[in-house]
Amino acid sequence: MKKLQFAHRAPKSSGGAERNRIAFQGGSYSIIITAIVLAILVVLNILAAALPTTLTQYDISSTKLYSITSNTKVVVNALEEDVTIYWIVQSGEEDKVIENLLDKYDSLSDHIKVVKKNPDVYPTFAEQYTDETVQNNSLVVECGDRSRYIGYDDIYLYETDVYSYSYNTSFDGEGAITSAIDYVVNEEQPQIYVLEGHGEAELPTTFSEQMEKENIELNTFSLLNVDNIPEDAACVLIYAPTSDISQEEKEMLADYVSGGGKLLVMAGPTEEGTLENLYSIVGDYGVTACDGIVIEGDREHYAFQAPFVLMPDMASSDITDSLIEENYFPIMPLSQGMRVENSSSSATVTEFLTTSDAAFSKVTGYDLSTYEKEDGDIDGPFTLAVSIETSSEGRIVWFSSSSFLDDMYNAYSSGANVNLGMNAVSSLIGESEAMAIRSKSLNYNYLTISDSTSSLLKVMMIGVFPLVYLGVGIVVVLRRRRMQNEAV
Repeated sequence: MKKLQFAHRAPKSSGGAERNRIAFQGGSYSIIITAIVLAILVVLNILAAALPTTLTQYDISSTKLYSITSNTKVVVNALEEDVTIYWIVQSGEEDKVIENLLDKYDSLSDHIKVVKKNPDVYPTFAEQYTDETVQNNSLVVECGDRSRYIGYDDIYLYETDVYSYSYNTSFDGEGAITSAIDYVVNEEQPQIYVLEGHGEAELPTTFSEQMEKENIELNTFSLLNVDNIPEDAACVLIYAPTSDISQEEKEMLADYVSGGGKLLVMAGPTEEGTLENLYSIVGDYGVTACDGIVIEGDREHYAFQAPFVLMPDMASSDITDSLIEENYFPIMPLSQGMRVENSSSSATVTEFLTTSDAAFSKVTGYDLSTYEKEDGDIDGPFTLAVSIETSSEGRIVWFSSSSFLDDMYNAYSSGANVNLGMNAVSSLIGESEAMAIRSKSLNYNYLTISDSTSSLLKVMMIGVFPLVYLGVGIVVVLRRRRMQNEAV
């Protein structure tokens, strides 16, 4: 019996050794496979690091903050000269969003080179480009003897939100850089001639800075000392005159438009009344001005409990479409009412800002003592802005408010007023690729979902998915045990 027991135990000992050998081989195989996989991953990481960021990063931000628009690609791909972007920043203080943007410019074209300039190492470098106090992450774009300085506060823009007493922050890095590139490689830029000699107001700061950013050069001139509008004028701008032009000046401007010229006018009521000669320019195309100041009778069409601060209806046009799409609402304070009475065979007149039917015009103008309608006041509705295209390719864009571009009213409209004005400029002179780039909001956008969707997501995340993962794990464990038993 002892021999039989000994003979019976021997196979068990042999079976245990076999199992140990199989386990050892399996462990060695796992280690080898793991090492190979890790080696492959290391190689893939090295290769991925060598690829440009355009191929390894995907922008899922709502405003495409980390992407470059097709407009920039058009400008950069057309480069024939070398452009250097100097990044003025101390070591360790690099802004990640700006760094990502500069990497994209660097990879877009062999004509663009990004060079870091540490102010600790080169303390006087920026002095040759600007007199301003230079902050970290400011830029200088240079091509030959032309350059443009881009301050950090030109990249991150802060606008006051008068409703919440807070600031709206936007990122304008791409717009500023692409505009600077377009400026340094092109010596000829659009010329706008601003009329003077009639008590015109100075262009508001925000509007003039936006014009400068978009590489539009402003020149003042008087019709009293020229025989003709300058030939290089892309557009003539008349802003907030307080006195009327002469009949001779009116004829010069009318001839300019009929000859294919472009005219942009912001002219509202004055203390002296209607500017008759000036408004007779659009009068030739069937647009007439009403006396007084427009008062809105519909509460939904004025702002801040001030019936003279109008919130007009916008009709679709190349000037208003971008505002309509993004739900911006311009405001038009102290406006002159206009009416389009007779269609002209020589031009197409488009009304793109209008009041409600409840509006009326106070004929007493600046002497008004009440917002209530009185005898003699003129019934609405009124037109507040028109676009006129002549058969000779001339064009007029006319706003009947002198004040809507003021920085205060622009802040009230969250920037919509200046956007409206710049859209008008772009439509007249022809929008370049660099002009089409607008800043990107950095304010948070929250996802709003219904209660039923919220409940469904909770059930899926807390209940269904964990149970599915648990079930998969149990199946895998049972399968492995069965395979081990079969091997034995």
